[in-house]
Amino acid sequence: MRLVLTEKHPTNSSGESYYDIFDDWELIESSFYKQYGIRLRNSGDDDLSYSEFASLLSGLMNDTPLGTIVGIRSEKDPKVIKDFTDEQKKIRSEWILKRNAKINENPEQYNAYWETMQKAFKEMCS
Repeated sequence: MRLVLTEKHPTNSSGESYYDIFDDWELIESSFYKQYGIRLRNSGDDDLSYSEFASLLSGLMNDTPLGTIVGIRSEKDPKVIKDFTDEQKKIRSEWILKRNAKINENPEQYNAYWETMQKAFKEMCS
């Protein structure tokens, strides 16, 4: 199977993503195999468009390797986070540090991110 990349990285509705397509590739591969029976490394003649790949990626369930990690990284409830194991806390902390470093590399992107967050909070409270 060959992946044909033609579109941007999928994100959630707030524009934030809890995985890195390059750093988490092994998790993506194992999740595709677990949930769909698709081996992304196959060198067959069938192509998987990026649009189809993105749709399948966004449909990965929580019980897949990537889904488990994304669940940890995206958790916002302090009560749940308090009960995380040491390993789960490490996974979440490493992700937050990495994400913050990327945001701080580009101050304009950082400001746009917080403007989006402020708008979202205003809409939730209105």
